[in-house]
Amino acid sequence: MNKTILYTIIIASLFSCNNNKKNDASNYTMNVNVALPMVDSVTLQKSYPGTLKAQSEVNLVARVNGFLQQANYKPGQLVKKGQLLFVIEPKPYQEAVAQAEAKLASAKSQNEYAKTNYESMREAAKTNAVSQIDFVQAETNWNQSIAAVKSAEASLENAKINLSYCYILAPFNGHISKKNVDIGNYLNGSASPQVLATIYDDRTMTVTFTIEDSQYMRMISEQKGGKQQKTHDTVNLSFNEILPHSYSGEINYLSPMIDISTGTITLQAKVDNPYGELKSGMYCIVHLPYKEINKAVLVKDAAISTDQLGKFIYVVNDSNKVVYTPIKIGDLINDTMRIVTEGVTANQKYVTQAIQKVRDGMKVNPIITK
Repeated sequence: MNKTILYTIIIASLFSCNNNKKNDASNYTMNVNVALPMVDSVTLQKSYPGTLKAQSEVNLVARVNGFLQQANYKPGQLVKKGQLLFVIEPKPYQEAVAQAEAKLASAKSQNEYAKTNYESMREAAKTNAVSQIDFVQAETNWNQSIAAVKSAEASLENAKINLSYCYILAPFNGHISKKNVDIGNYLNGSASPQVLATIYDDRTMTVTFTIEDSQYMRMISEQKGGKQQKTHDTVNLSFNEILPHSYSGEINYLSPMIDISTGTITLQAKVDNPYGELKSGMYCIVHLPYKEINKAVLVKDAAISTDQLGKFIYVVNDSNKVVYTPIKIGDLINDTMRIVTEGVTANQKYVTQAIQKVRDGMKVNPIITK
């Protein structure tokens, strides 16, 4: 074959291959993942730091003098109402009770004698068998004996109360702290009550948190049919570490005033603690619902971008072309979905992946994903 013809054939082949490659590149359409916005009822909520506290916390104190003789529990133990926890040297107070009982018995005996004498004098005075002075004196002695009985009864009651202070019982079911005083130490409880331990009724907890006054006004300003909408009573709790069980509470207290120094208002919620996992002083996050939206439009938060004009997403139209679409957004729902208040409807496909690779007006091959 002629060399000139051979070279011509080779060059033509190379030219044809280059043209095919250019045509393939020009016909290429990038696959992009798209999704339709979700339409769902959502509850808007805000999160606030909160602190848990046992429903009841009582300091067990020594109110009498004496040596601490017993501590009948283990630190952290769940104790029962009425359980004997501490014993303070009771002997001096037992003796005081015995003495008070003896004084009362003596006072009652004297009262009986004075009463009998008065009644005898009263009968004798009717016949002038005794002088009026003797009769008045008998009446006075009887009245004094009545007062002496009442005084002795009061002394006995006081002695019994002091004796009861020697035996410190659990006022309710709860977990108890370690003791603050070792056995054998002398307690001067009558001068200044000394805390021996603290008991916590932590079957039910109270979570305390504060919200902004503006948030409070937002909650009460949500209206339906011209009437004030009832705010949500239930709050959910979360913690820095995931606990084995989930917890929620019912709001049972709203402060009657706003703290003008901080611009906040205090709320409390009652939280059941059936598993004993919650402890007094524990930190938590309180999720407070404040509004419900029946038909919210939701898109994946990762699909939203930001530029100088604000937030936007890429929508794919019916011609499979990418359309730059400005939007207005609301709250984040479940950490992944974002409410869109303006800019996109439920039947518009939006790009969910490869967002950096698409451009406004670009033709793509949309692949619908969930």
